[in-house]
Amino acid sequence: MLRYVVQRLGGSLLVLWVIVTLAFFLMRLAPGGPFDLERTLPLDVQKNIAHKYHLDEPLLTQYLRYISDIAMHGDLGPSYKYADRSVNDFIADGLPITLQLGTLALTFALVFGLTFGIVAALRHNTAWDYVAMGLAIAGVSIPNFVVGPLLQYLFGLKLGWVPIAGWDTPSAVLLPSLTLGVVYAASIARLARGGMLEVLGQDYIRTARAKGLRERVIIVRHMLRGGLLPVISYLGPAVAFLLSGSLVVEKIFNIPGLGRHFVQSALNRDYTVTLGMVIFFSGLILACNLCVDLLYLLIDPRVREATR
Repeated sequence: MLRYVVQRLGGSLLVLWVIVTLAFFLMRLAPGGPFDLERTLPLDVQKNIAHKYHLDEPLLTQYLRYISDIAMHGDLGPSYKYADRSVNDFIADGLPITLQLGTLALTFALVFGLTFGIVAALRHNTAWDYVAMGLAIAGVSIPNFVVGPLLQYLFGLKLGWVPIAGWDTPSAVLLPSLTLGVVYAASIARLARGGMLEVLGQDYIRTARAKGLRERVIIVRHMLRGGLLPVISYLGPAVAFLLSGSLVVEKIFNIPGLGRHFVQSALNRDYTVTLGMVIFFSGLILACNLCVDLLYLLIDPRVREATR
């Protein structure tokens, strides 16, 4: 088991290094830059700026310096556009709000997705099944940049129940959390239904019923354990994509999270901030996938047996 953990951790670090390398060189090859202004700077000023940010060094030296700062100090570099701030400062400012939004959206997705999926599986080929899966298909099909404005118009402008933007009151978190969580709730519902239906036909379920166990006990102790494995596999990337995918939602609802800094850095051509955000979200996705792999060791005995 330890060998499996080390292999997975090593593979994740290797993938992260490849992402950092590709992102670094692609950003350097992109045309334009944060110091390109309508009025050309004097040559001496350009040289001073290049020396301050080590841009006068060979590209390979810049790359090695950047990798060393990340590996040794976790430093993603300074902002080229805001001299008194670093990439780490932007992440520290926006991450708590983005985490709150992602946690609320994930809670909504799990509660409604699992409920709809389990009910649809236990009542398959009935009206309950058709309605639940119809809603799930609608949730997957409609993008959040459509869902968000619709919710703002209906519940914010027409009914006046909640604010249409911001993050400063408890009621303001409802619409963005719902907007972000809809598509994930729909996916979880479909995965939960499929996993539960597969388990329903297993021999051990029929044996449990033949022994006279109550249906509630069979569902909780036997069906859920195996039927929700597809959902657990999905949760790894889903958690990461909930955070990275909140960029559009944060923009729609004017939420001061990581999304605002990411979008603004791209518009300002602030390469270090954009690069740092890409690396941060990539590392987050890899970490979540690694956690799911380790969780499988605890849940699925077949994985434990294969790693011995």
